[in-house]
Amino acid sequence: MIMVVAPEHAQLDYAPELALTATDLALDGPWGPVFGPVNLEIRAGGVTILEGSAGSGRTSLLLTLSGRMKASSGSLSVFGRTRPREIFEIAGVAGFEDIDELAESVTVRDLITEQIRWDAPWYKLIGRAGDRELEAVCAPVFGDHPLPVLGRYVSDLGELEATLLRIAVANTKKPALLVVDDLEQVRRDSERAYLVERLVEMGSYQTIIASTVNPLPDGSPIEAVTLLQEVTNPDQEGAR
Repeated sequence: MIMVVAPEHAQLDYAPELALTATDLALDGPWGPVFGPVNLEIRAGGVTILEGSAGSGRTSLLLTLSGRMKASSGSLSVFGRTRPREIFEIAGVAGFEDIDELAESVTVRDLITEQIRWDAPWYKLIGRAGDRELEAVCAPVFGDHPLPVLGRYVSDLGELEATLLRIAVANTKKPALLVVDDLEQVRRDSERAYLVERLVEMGSYQTIIASTVNPLPDGSPIEAVTLLQEVTNPDQEGAR
């Protein structure tokens, strides 16, 4: 069962249209099935948490839902878009190994500056990020958590701080769909509960899908999860 959970206090800026529909969606790899067939219907807004053990294909499924991978069979529609390249344009991803990992040798300032320059038109000159840019990029994601120090190296950030920063950088354009992999990257239960709380808050203005291996920790603002069954060949998980 799929459940989309929006925070009770949130006032969505749009009617709850159907954001994503997957019908018999499946992906096969060189050694057999990776996931599927999967059938999903997710309405706009709120947070959907996919729970699945190692080998369940959850990472590959998320990459497919965000237009980063192409399914072997079945159909997928994300806000009316059906081609991976079209879905890619309206979906952001964070927390994926080898995709959006932060280079440990760069500073927070360098990371934010690079992202702002990437988002800007090619002809626009962008200076180094300062406190205003830090606030604009990070505050919507960090919430009450202190913002990272601009001169701090990524290697010195804690798990929660680094994960929130990855999400903030991925979300500068507020894509219609934001996909976050592996909430267990934040290992402390209280910090992971806060991460989920922030995702729920963000779900008041965009659609968010995230994945986890274990049930959400006590203190999380939501409990609804979707259990993905392990695939036939659990050693193969495509991009994972």
